[in-house]
Amino acid sequence: MSNPSLLILAGDGIGPEVMAEVRKVIAWFDAHGTSFDVTEDLVGGAAYDVHGTPLADETLAKALAADAVLLGAVGGPKYDVLDFSVKPERGLLKLRKELDLYANLRPAQCFDALADFSSLKREVVAGLDIMIVRELTSGVYFGEPRGIFTEGNERVGINTHRYTESEIARAARAAFDLARQRGSRVCSMEKANVMEAGILWREVAQKIRDEEYPDITLSHMYADNGAMQLVRAPKQFDVILTDNLFGDILSDAAAMLTGSLGMLPSASLGATGPNGYPRAMYEPVHGSAPDIAGQGKANPIACILSFSMALRYSFNLGDQADKLEAAVEKVLADGLRTADLLGPAGGTAISTSQMGDAIVAALESLH
Repeated sequence: MSNPSLLILAGDGIGPEVMAEVRKVIAWFDAHGTSFDVTEDLVGGAAYDVHGTPLADETLAKALAADAVLLGAVGGPKYDVLDFSVKPERGLLKLRKELDLYANLRPAQCFDALADFSSLKREVVAGLDIMIVRELTSGVYFGEPRGIFTEGNERVGINTHRYTESEIARAARAAFDLARQRGSRVCSMEKANVMEAGILWREVAQKIRDEEYPDITLSHMYADNGAMQLVRAPKQFDVILTDNLFGDILSDAAAMLTGSLGMLPSASLGATGPNGYPRAMYEPVHGSAPDIAGQGKANPIACILSFSMALRYSFNLGDQADKLEAAVEKVLADGLRTADLLGPAGGTAISTSQMGDAIVAALESLH
């Protein structure tokens, strides 16, 4: 059998720096019996500089053919003057659209060594490990009609919160499938008390659970209460299922529970392709951070953990993902810190490259 294929799109800003550390991790796994066929290409501003477009057709074809895509970051002030249609972010959005990535996975995991970095008390966040599954391709961001119109003597802005049963069902299945790999609990969040789309969301989620996932415990919660509960007692949750708008808000709130954007990976999954793998793109949450690009200050852990998510959710390599996450935890427990992780508790300051080397060394020691 051929190796799984991985397309790396490092992108802009700190993207190439953090992706270089992921390549070290991939090389370690290759040397220890888990190999990938890796290709690289350009996206975002880097692609525009070469091709005049943030996503070349040839690159899109590679993404469609790959078993998974690993993306660094896109954008930067250099490209602010470009027309909207060719801004770096359009490349990312086109990838999501063409791959039909409808389920966005945003974990919020608080490593014990970083519990003091959260804005909440240590006892509230220590050991936190939750997953938010956000529907990514429908809802109020895509519904029609939309726009700014004139009614009488004033303008009115219109956005339509619209969901079909099938859109809700496939997001729900993604959440239930993930729950089977975790704690078998899903909390679905909507606003069924004031929104008909929320009523439909609740009904469909419950129907899918009852008919297809009787082993999963499903609860329902209004999204505003969910936001409060996330900062009150976040460890009550395992998997949170929610729509595009509420998922956008709730995942950002959950991100701050962990203490640093430099620690947060994400995944966007679609339907199973002809290769038997789900369409998938993995990327850190932190963005291109142009203010620190090229300075060796970037934290590569979010990108490395995004690769860990690929191991787990695209390639069914849960043992390898566990090992990589344990290596990250060991490095943090040893007090090694990139600039974003230095705080009152102190630690040993290291560069982007040194963090990658330390994680590889920890992998070797745990092997």
